[in-house]
Amino acid sequence: MAEAKMKMLSQKEVSQHNTKEDLWVIIHDKVYDLTQFLPDHPGGQSIILKYAGRDATNAFDPVHPPDIISRYLTADVCMGEIDVSTLENEQREETEEEKRIKLARENMPKIEEMYNSFDFESIAKTILKAEAWAYYSSGADDEISMRENHNAFHRIWLRPRVMVNVKNIDTTAPMLRTTCSMPLYITGTALGKLGHPEGEVVLTRAAADANIIQMIPTLASCSFDQIVDAATPEQTQWLQLYVNSDREVTKKFIQHAEKRGVKGLFVTVDAPQLGRREKDMRSKYSDEAPGEMENKDQDVNRGEGAARYISTFIDPSLNWEDLKWLKSITKMPIMLKGIQTAEDAVLAAQHGCQGIVISNHGGRQLDFAPSAIEILPEVMDALQKEGLDKDFEVYIDGGIRRGSDIFKAIALGAKGVGIGRPALYAMATYGDAGVKRLIQLLKDELVMCMRLMGAPTLGHITRDMVDIRNLKDHFVQSPTDNLSGSSYEKMIPRGLLSKL
Repeated sequence: MAEAKMKMLSQKEVSQHNTKEDLWVIIHDKVYDLTQFLPDHPGGQSIILKYAGRDATNAFDPVHPPDIISRYLTADVCMGEIDVSTLENEQREETEEEKRIKLARENMPKIEEMYNSFDFESIAKTILKAEAWAYYSSGADDEISMRENHNAFHRIWLRPRVMVNVKNIDTTAPMLRTTCSMPLYITGTALGKLGHPEGEVVLTRAAADANIIQMIPTLASCSFDQIVDAATPEQTQWLQLYVNSDREVTKKFIQHAEKRGVKGLFVTVDAPQLGRREKDMRSKYSDEAPGEMENKDQDVNRGEGAARYISTFIDPSLNWEDLKWLKSITKMPIMLKGIQTAEDAVLAAQHGCQGIVISNHGGRQLDFAPSAIEILPEVMDALQKEGLDKDFEVYIDGGIRRGSDIFKAIALGAKGVGIGRPALYAMATYGDAGVKRLIQLLKDELVMCMRLMGAPTLGHITRDMVDIRNLKDHFVQSPTDNLSGSSYEKMIPRGLLSKL
């Protein structure tokens, strides 16, 4: 951003601008006048007022990419640089939450004791800040779809074949012309720095180490270039895209990504409006004293939580005709992420897309939207019936927690699967090592499943290896899943917390 006035300012000068009518904050050693922006801040006024006249960097970093100020604010809001020699070290006591997190981290199990994806989730619940846990773990409304994403896999049973030579197991998978170590990728998830100070670059490094693909989110805490710069020269990355109402902004972003070597464009099509994530909504009041809620931010829509600002630029008018324009501005394969019916899968193929991701956005958009694994068989049947299944790649995400889940998806026609929350929880708990451990656990589980199922390669995994007769029966009695049940946290209204 071109600074309007790059003069040096003392902390004393900045501290005098600490009211709603005259509000300056320090972010990364630069001083910004946010007086005019205050009423429009997507996260509400309270958080900015809390840091009026002070350094807001630590609060800013976890939920914003570093270039967001230059992208969305004009140059004249920068009043200059802070003279760091005038900064006073704020002496403050540890908050109760900080004490809780510190103690929880001191008592974390050794990483070798993490035996499955649920273990990471259980630990993450104890060491994440309340607002971070609420954002990552929340689903839409009653969270039925979010839980169904995982539960649906329990209604698929396996049909093992024996007396097959399974001495050597090969999990390598071609995905959009990239050969990966297994049919798994890390999908695009927003606000990585809520879980780890380095954010999405942790996922980048782990994906490179495991030779799997990382999908870069539009709403990362790190900038796009930071994530690409962290990749190895031979690493494949995809881009998850929210189409901006300003199409020129989207065009520049897509073409920049293509120049940087991104190999696939995954256009999110299930978010013309953000879903109501009530667990996340409740956490937005956690920093406010009793009585503040009646006086502040009456017009702020907290229902969109920590990522509310994306709703200001996602284009709700996006439609099938826009695919012509997208194809005209890039040579990257175009995939639609968020397909939830067989009819739309067929339309995507007919409109020239190279593939789709069947997804309900992790259960975060429309509650009672079907799980991806449930509609995968009918999608594959519909594509085959129309003769559109050749050279058209179908992926799914949502609810994948075991190697056997990956096996089931491949058996039903998927080229690969994406994981979101499990990678975030592994990153939040053990950083790079946690994500690497998670991926290895899933691979080990997949290898075991393939060996016991009599499938030495992915090509040997066929639809007749799974029994899906009960897949669409949402009321069939399923075995109790204790690991998932113990990790899942129910939504509790704030007013009841003190009574429990």
